Amino acid sequence: MDPQWTSRPVLAGRGLVKRYGTQHALAGIDIDIQAGDAVAIVGPSGSGKTSLLHVLAGILRADSGQIFLAGQRIDQLNERKRSELRRTEFGFVFQSGMLVAELSAEENVALPSLLGGKGRKESIEAGREWLAKLGLAGKEKRRPGELSGGEAQRVAIARALTHRPKVIFADEPTGALDTRTGRATMDALLAAAADSGAAVIVVTHDRELAEAMPRTVSIRDGLIATRLAA
Repeated sequence: MDPQWTSRPVLAGRGLVKRYGTQHALAGIDIDIQAGDAVAIVGPSGSGKTSLLHVLAGILRADSGQIFLAGQRIDQLNERKRSELRRTEFGFVFQSGMLVAELSAEENVALPSLLGGKGRKESIEAGREWLAKLGLAGKEKRRPGELSGGEAQRVAIARALTHRPKVIFADEPTGALDTRTGRATMDALLAAAADSGAAVIVVTHDRELAEAMPRTVSIRDGLIATRLAA
């Protein structure tokens, strides 16, 4: 049954448990993400923060607990349905960008739309619009190897946003960048997400970056230790 919320979150986890052997990565976590939220998940290595991101995104299955997207339970979906959900309702930005080396910037951005069945012309045009919003106009034809680290991450951000997802998951998105480029990249991600109305969940080891975000959730030993708001 759908839980009762005063204000229904766009994404919610209830009693999330994830084990690896006898060790708990998640030990019964409850979390709400509101539409437009920008949340940093922090904690020491092995605390469970990446497991939480992957469980919420449907990349991993929780051993127990429930996950709701816009009030609809999604943790019971089969792998095909969860894959479709990740392609249509979620966006992803990873530390390495994970761009396709053989494709141009505009083709990388268009990829989720193309995989979703949209036409090439429409998908490429939408990709170009997002690249322009992220300051990459004129670099649409460049391949990842022809871009700087910060530019490649902006392509990854554009790819995550082009299909207007409800939630963007970012796993150490600035981990491979220098401090200045990392901050600029995070600013671009948060501004673009706010423009589209997407919530952003960021896993990071960078305490300074986390403290600059509107909300921080600290994970320790598979449990939420604190919730902080700016």
